[in-house]
Amino acid sequence: MTPAGTIPAGTTAGELDRIAQCAADAAPAWAAMPPHGRAAALVAAADALLAARTELVGVAMAETGLSEARLNGELTRTAVQLRLFADVVVDGSYLDVRIDDADDNFALGIRPDLRRYRIPVGPVLNFAASNFPFAFSVAGGDTAAALAAGNPVIVKAHSGHPVLSLHTAVVVSGALESAGAPAGTLQLIFGQTAGVEMLKDPRIAAGSFTGSIRAGRILADIAAARPAPIQFYGELGSVNPVFITRAALAERAEAIADGYVASVAGSAGQLCTKPGFLFVPTGHGLSEALASRAGAVAEHRLLNPGIAAGYRDRRASILNTPGVTPVAGGSLRFDEFGQGWATPTIVSVRLDDLVAQRGHLLDEAFGPLSIVVEYDDEDDLAAHAETIFGGNLTGTVHAGHGEDSAPLRSLIHWITRHTGRVLFGGWPTGVAVTSAMQHGGPWPATTNDSGTSVGSAAIDRFLRPVTFQGVPQELLPVPLRDDNPWKVPQRRSRAGESQAWGTAAR
Repeated sequence: MTPAGTIPAGTTAGELDRIAQCAADAAPAWAAMPPHGRAAALVAAADALLAARTELVGVAMAETGLSEARLNGELTRTAVQLRLFADVVVDGSYLDVRIDDADDNFALGIRPDLRRYRIPVGPVLNFAASNFPFAFSVAGGDTAAALAAGNPVIVKAHSGHPVLSLHTAVVVSGALESAGAPAGTLQLIFGQTAGVEMLKDPRIAAGSFTGSIRAGRILADIAAARPAPIQFYGELGSVNPVFITRAALAERAEAIADGYVASVAGSAGQLCTKPGFLFVPTGHGLSEALASRAGAVAEHRLLNPGIAAGYRDRRASILNTPGVTPVAGGSLRFDEFGQGWATPTIVSVRLDDLVAQRGHLLDEAFGPLSIVVEYDDEDDLAAHAETIFGGNLTGTVHAGHGEDSAPLRSLIHWITRHTGRVLFGGWPTGVAVTSAMQHGGPWPATTNDSGTSVGSAAIDRFLRPVTFQGVPQELLPVPLRDDNPWKVPQRRSRAGESQAWGTAAR
């Protein structure tokens, strides 16, 4: 690990080879560590992060421009993620142990003894995100899930917070190793070239990424083009449409205006779950309320000059699109260091104009900008959404109390098929770290819509199943043995049961 305070411009080829080999050497010991030992190491990492809170949050504020309150909350979330996965490891259900006893009377002939469970894939390369310098960075959700699964992790530090990345890695790797994890369980590399080269390294078994569609697609293609392709889990772009019915608007227009502006403005709109489009009925009467609330939001620094420049260009493109009308003009200024400072921009467009100009308006605006879309007929919302949007992380409906109609059900059905999270009421920003959370969705929200990058199910991405047939007890992996010393859940199919298959359906 590079000493804290020394930030390399890019990890060299020789260093990359050493780091990859160190991860490969650590993999067997980390995978074999008993559940309570691995869980204790994850808890030690969480404790170490919280103990270093003051130092880490101070560095993060200086590098990212995010507020102290936001960063403190995010650091707490990061520690909670690690503790959640510690409990997942101890519980053992994630191993999905299935045992079929040998059966001479099996319905299809003789069945051998079969035992299946899931094993760690091997060293994982995690590309850190810019907008969550704790929760989706060095010790964030992808790292926590991969470590919990029993994989060493190499993190490609984000260029937007390199000092924080190094400090965090020193804290976390030190805590892991002090708790018994092998050296190399968590390592850090720097530089775009280094990240690409490490992704090509045959010792890397899976990749994870949070960032732009363009960069994510490039990396996914590299992972797929390897001589031995690997799984690459990228969280990319999402505009998270929100649909307001007439009944909802009549009931709580002021609350809708409050929640929408707060969700758009939070963290300067630099969230993958920001509501990019708000569908409201024609004649909604919200414009004045939205303008006043957006106008009251203080300017917020964007994460780095590159993101600020990208937001400037995207904002200008949207404002110059035919049919677009400003509701809250917002502001964007640059300081002498190229850092951008913004207040929310909200624009309005008719649904027909959105359809006509979708090539100019549908791309994500990463910053405090959102588009209000005026529609005439709720009956057509699901059909229009089908033609407008690809996959998204979320889709939200605000309906009236007790409202139930065919158009509403069609809209919910469309959201279910095109997103990973269906919200009824509320706002998509704020992603609970819990077992039932799904943070993913069809392309272009992610490169693989079968996984989640938040919640306990995130561990599934970094495991693969293996079946053992006819293996003696003393040679079986510990979770598959009949004495079950780890006390993990075992789903067992006993001899003779196959003769009764299908009777439950009669």
